[in-house]
Amino acid sequence: MLDPGTTLANMSRWEDVLSLAPVQIMNNRVAVAARLVLVCIGIIALVCTSAWATTLDDVRERGFLICGANAALPGFAEQDANGRWSGFDVDLCRAIAAAIFGNPDMIEFRPLRGESRFAPLQTGDLDVMMRDGPWTQKRDSVFGVRYVATSFFDGQAFMVPQSLGAVSAYELDNISICVLDGGDEQSQLQDFSFQIKPVTPRYCTRMWQIWASPTGRGCARGFRHRPGNCKRFAAACPIRPIIASCPSAFPKSLLGPVVRNGDDQWFKIVQWTLFALINAEEVGITSLNTDSLSAARTQTVRRILGTEGDFGTPLGLSPTFMKDAIQAVGNYGELYDRNFGPQTGAALLRGQNALWSNGGQMYAPPIR
Repeated sequence: MLDPGTTLANMSRWEDVLSLAPVQIMNNRVAVAARLVLVCIGIIALVCTSAWATTLDDVRERGFLICGANAALPGFAEQDANGRWSGFDVDLCRAIAAAIFGNPDMIEFRPLRGESRFAPLQTGDLDVMMRDGPWTQKRDSVFGVRYVATSFFDGQAFMVPQSLGAVSAYELDNISICVLDGGDEQSQLQDFSFQIKPVTPRYCTRMWQIWASPTGRGCARGFRHRPGNCKRFAAACPIRPIIASCPSAFPKSLLGPVVRNGDDQWFKIVQWTLFALINAEEVGITSLNTDSLSAARTQTVRRILGTEGDFGTPLGLSPTFMKDAIQAVGNYGELYDRNFGPQTGAALLRGQNALWSNGGQMYAPPIR
């Protein structure tokens, strides 16, 4: 019932208010629904993040690092008859284990097949992958993984019979090239044929078919990994091949550790372990002098060894994590020499993998 004092004008205003009420109620409901959606999205994002952002905790709780590698890539990663692993990539994995546990042996290696190399990383069955999968836009964007940094600059080379007398890829005239069908080498060989010198590809489905070429002449194979592969396989190849290298810049092939998306802390741990090894070579820190250099006055040396500043705690690691990694496997130069030096029987000049200060491209951001 209306108050006796209510005027016609007042009644008109009340009608206006009542007519707006359903709209306001609807707007409120929309706003509430929107807030609920945002809350749900936040919860889902939090759950997803927590599922992937605890790699360091998972590794510590497990008690060892799980590293995926190629079990038959000379110079980079090999597993002998007794199950022992060795190689450049293996040493990098051991450095990460040392950075976390102070012990490079707290690690398990798992062999990976090329066609499914990223799957175990995506599912969490691996902590880090060190394998011959060159850094490309597709691999860095499609598979839910991140390339951490470049640990090795590579190119492509060919194996040819000694009877050809070729010492350079420019000399490969009217020659057929054996190459794995569907592999990275196939597209690289096509680029080489188009941009540098025409060649005729002969596609093989298995590696042994390349080495067991019935002719023994005029058949070579394009390699992504020029160093250990070519020279070490050459020693056992029945046709006694020699190496004829392509120009070092063709095609460019950047190799390095890979981690899954979603864990920035873990990304930084792997990244700065590698950077520590490179920086250590720059300032002369080796696996043998870390203790004797602890009293050094050079700030960069002291930072790397953990005697000045604390660069480990922000990563969830010990302040001496870089020193621990270097003591375990050596600096970058030591890794390279151990796996590609003269004592391997297949010495490879460092080339692009020399430090930037020595004419190469290997460098790391400063530690400060």
